[in-house]
Amino acid sequence: MAGRSIKENIKSGRLLLADPYMLDAHFKRSVILISDYSKTEGVVGFILNKPISKKINSLIDDFPEIEAPVYYGGPVAPDTLHYVHDVGDILDDSIPLSNGLFWSGNYEKLKFLIESKLITNQNIKFFVGYSGWSPGQLDDELEGGSWILADMDPNYAFNIKSAKLWNKAMRNKGGHYTVIAEMPDSFILN
Repeated sequence: MAGRSIKENIKSGRLLLADPYMLDAHFKRSVILISDYSKTEGVVGFILNKPISKKINSLIDDFPEIEAPVYYGGPVAPDTLHYVHDVGDILDDSIPLSNGLFWSGNYEKLKFLIESKLITNQNIKFFVGYSGWSPGQLDDELEGGSWILADMDPNYAFNIKSAKLWNKAMRNKGGHYTVIAEMPDSFILN
């Protein structure tokens, strides 16, 4: 019964918080925004709290100047670029995720809006690669305790420092998660 409720709660716009004991370097203390969920196609998401040292203009030729952060979205397709933003009302073909947060959109219009200063680094996050699960894989990992489902808050995407995001999202779940949020990153210190 509990497994069914977990599966019913997986949907676009929710978060996956890595279990504090997860050691996989790709996902340790990760906060992943689920951007696409399909029972037949699987799951796509982006790690919100793993910035990389690259600037968007160094990754794409002929891209308008913007100081927007670039993040490691996950280990799948590391040669692809994705973005989430809060300007879906002006960026055509944006996919709504939750509470004023959007994924993707018309690329040419994106460049125009950046050039016009209608999109700034406070409105958008870019991701290299993505996190992905085949159909049923994430269900199994949730039931095995690798991930904790959480609600998305738009502030998580743009207003909370990456180093604090996992703790903040865990603490906001309340209950025993507030204790988990305070666990040190290193088990030796625990």
